[in-house]
Amino acid sequence: MRKFKNNNRPRLVMRIYNCSYCGRPIAPGTGFMYVKSDGTIMRFCSRKCFISMKLGRNPRRLAWIRKAQK
Repeated sequence: MRKFKNNNRPRLVMRIYNCSYCGRPIAPGTGFMYVKSDGTIMRFCSRKCFISMKLGRNPRRLAWIRKAQK
């Protein structure tokens, strides 16, 4: 086991992803990842976003989505 001087330990950096549907940040340990058959990775903050994507809804037409407000 390596010992680090002066508490210079390597830090574990958790990445904050954005929802592929609504654009909200996803906190580490929450949300889920969907991998399409072509290898595209989509991350969702909630089941609501995932179902809306599967139903083919346009995120720009929904009022509760941040992407619609931009």
